[in-house]
Amino acid sequence: MNLAAHELSVRLGNHEALHGLTAALRPGEVTAICGPNGAGKSTLLAALAGLTMPSGGQVTLGGEPLSALTGGERARAIGYLPQHGEVAWDLDVRTLVALGRLPHGDAGGHGRGAIARAIAALDLESFAARPLSRLSGGERARALLARVLAGEPRWVLADEPLAALDLAHQLALLARLREAALNDVGVVLVLHDLALAMNHATRVLVLHEGRLAADGQPEDALSEAVIARVWGVQARWLGEPGGRALSPLPVA
Repeated sequence: MNLAAHELSVRLGNHEALHGLTAALRPGEVTAICGPNGAGKSTLLAALAGLTMPSGGQVTLGGEPLSALTGGERARAIGYLPQHGEVAWDLDVRTLVALGRLPHGDAGGHGRGAIARAIAALDLESFAARPLSRLSGGERARALLARVLAGEPRWVLADEPLAALDLAHQLALLARLREAALNDVGVVLVLHDLALAMNHATRVLVLHEGRLAADGQPEDALSEAVIARVWGVQARWLGEPGGRALSPLPVA
């Protein structure tokens, strides 16, 4: 079922963060949302998760308004990871991940298997009994994402999920998310690293000043012309598809 924004506008205080944005996201794809600071990336992700009320337009899931779903229905369909996840109690990793099953009410049986798979997918088995206060920033970020994956949502929406991870865990997580997409899960990631978006996403949305500046396959949405227009940087892509690097051009 598609997750779609229809003429979506969001006002944050006196600031119009999104302006009439329309995009239909499809399951089975890894979609990266990219753009400069303040472009509206996190606002769009929160609106797609139903956590920010639009000032205009709407978000739909499978053609139905997201606002018509109950909280439980939305939580079972959409797993959301904010940029700075907070946990009020010093839980151990396994207990934290098990919270992902709350919308289903089945931490035993099938739920127990989903929890174990999420812990394994994020390489957290050796930390499962460790309290969050004894984890590094990267380990904590992986535990928070494991909580999302344990819920087995139809959509995974994650805001900068790679920021605190080392290279090996970044690549492992991206592989896990691509695997989820192959199983018809929709994956939407806010990414600042354009090379990661170019090499690992199947589709890229580029935002600029709250508007959709580009939407398409990575090589089109992140073309050198788009990067110059949106980021104001003259750069060139080097390397082959799947292993490209972005090299800024010397300033004349």
